[in-house]
Amino acid sequence: MDSGLLDIIIEYINIVFLIFTIVLFMMFSLMGYLSTRNYIHYRNKNSFGDMSKIMASPLAPSITIIAPAYNEGLTIVENIRSLLSLRYVNYEVMVVNDGSKDDTLEKMIKAYDLEKIEQQIDPEWKSKPIRGIYKSKQRSFSKLTVVDKENGGKSDALNSGIALSENKYIGCIDVDCLLLPDALLHVVKSFYQRSAKRVIAVGGVIRVANSCKISGGHLEEIKLPKNWLARFQLLEYTRSFILGRMAWGRIDSLLIISGAFGFFDREIALAVGGYDTDTVGEDMEIVFKMRRFMHEKKLPYTIEYMPDSLCWTEVPEDLKIFVNQRDRWARGNLETLFKHKDMFFNSKFGRLGLLSYPYWFFYEWLSPLLEFFGFITVLVFYYLGILYWDFFIAITVTVYMFSIMFSFYAILWDVCAYNEYSRTKDILILMLCAVIEPIVFHPIVVWSAVRGNIKKLLKIKSSWGSQMRKGFAKAT
Repeated sequence: MDSGLLDIIIEYINIVFLIFTIVLFMMFSLMGYLSTRNYIHYRNKNSFGDMSKIMASPLAPSITIIAPAYNEGLTIVENIRSLLSLRYVNYEVMVVNDGSKDDTLEKMIKAYDLEKIEQQIDPEWKSKPIRGIYKSKQRSFSKLTVVDKENGGKSDALNSGIALSENKYIGCIDVDCLLLPDALLHVVKSFYQRSAKRVIAVGGVIRVANSCKISGGHLEEIKLPKNWLARFQLLEYTRSFILGRMAWGRIDSLLIISGAFGFFDREIALAVGGYDTDTVGEDMEIVFKMRRFMHEKKLPYTIEYMPDSLCWTEVPEDLKIFVNQRDRWARGNLETLFKHKDMFFNSKFGRLGLLSYPYWFFYEWLSPLLEFFGFITVLVFYYLGILYWDFFIAITVTVYMFSIMFSFYAILWDVCAYNEYSRTKDILILMLCAVIEPIVFHPIVVWSAVRGNIKKLLKIKSSWGSQMRKGFAKAT
């Protein structure tokens, strides 16, 4: 190849990566600013008024918490106990046993004295056959409903719960999640604090419960995870939920509510057909559908995001399970973006089409692929002896230092706002994680995303699976 043409190609590649890096720096800096503004606004707005007495009234809006369970025998009894202890009157806990192959159903029947009941099921609603519906013989567990059905995946299990629920709002969570006692008070307050716009969904911060002490379904002591993989995820969650999603919530452009803690207006969820069972990214896809529905109907609406630490969940500590999880997330992103591709730079959808969708396309989907391609390019250029070392070192060090700075800001903001991890040792460990994450943890995340895209392109089927819970530590 002509040396002049080769120089032009190399220069072009360098410019592309430089522009992409600069745009990301600007986006993340703006996220930090917007998330800070949103948190301050949220705190000022919620610093007065006590709604606990109102929301504890039988006249309070009704909520159904839907929790799909698949092979959760290790923790199911403790998790249900937590859900039944929430400080709210008018709510129901509906656990959907999605064809578990372990003793999940047997443990629930024994622990909560369940018996099968007769209940009308809408024959038009598409979901796998329901084998039985159970209620407790004991009055103290009257809020609990257990649905036993054939295995159909998480989306199908959630759809069954939506169809069987008769309440105004539905909460779709992971059954292993631990909700704080006041969680529903905050959720309902978020649904009702708007007057000009209809709140169609409410999301919140997800916290990492690994190594925390749990007693009687209650969080007794917050502890930093002992497992290093869980620690890296804690740092990642801190950045994502406290800075990233808070920023998108500030400009009312949030496109995803975590499947671990998401609450929806049941009427709108039914209107869009519930969860899509053809995607593994059901939590993101339903938000896309609900937003599209409201835009196309030209109805004023919004999605609320709460920065309160209301939901704690167990994250994978096994590398293989973690990679499979991120592989699934990547496939879900691609499926949802492709399904709603007509939103891309479409002014009809406002900020969603002009800002949110492009961000998810270029950063959440394309960025890991570019990083992987960039790594391969560096190896090829090094082998050919045409690597521009000055440019390579300069941009690598710049990206590395910026990533550390952004993580440090997230840790600092988390300490100032929540102070969940107050020990100096814990803060130093998180800062160490921030320093080594780009070298140790981030490449695994990138590879998982690349693998997910490859599997999607090759049409390799994968189920939603399970996580192999270790179970929460018991407080003594």
